[in-house]
Amino acid sequence: MSLSLARPRRPRRPSLTPMIDVVFLLLVFFMLASRFGSEAAITVIGGQAGASDYEGPPRLVDVLPDRVLLNGSDIGEETLADQLQTLTRSGSDTIVLRAREQADVQRLVAVMETLGAAGFTGLVVVE
Repeated sequence: MSLSLARPRRPRRPSLTPMIDVVFLLLVFFMLASRFGSEAAITVIGGQAGASDYEGPPRLVDVLPDRVLLNGSDIGEETLADQLQTLTRSGSDTIVLRAREQADVQRLVAVMETLGAAGFTGLVVVE
């Protein structure tokens, strides 16, 4: 009787492919489910909505790409809030904003944020 001794088998390593697939699926899920920026909102009154509430001296701010005009006068953006303080009784008084000559939306929003930080809430955007 002959006994043959079989060679011992090497243990197989577990496959990492399923685990890598799960990691990539989780990565895709969390990338799609997460928010990548903070959302900010600016309250804007339409041109017609604020027209009936308008009282007092004119307060027209023309927003240009490199400067702002208050009632047609070229003033520095840093003095805009101070100039508007003299023309308004409260922060809720209507201020009309108009983008002119290639001023983009970001520029208009920057002026609106400056005025909002100064306490002005009655901003009306017109064409």
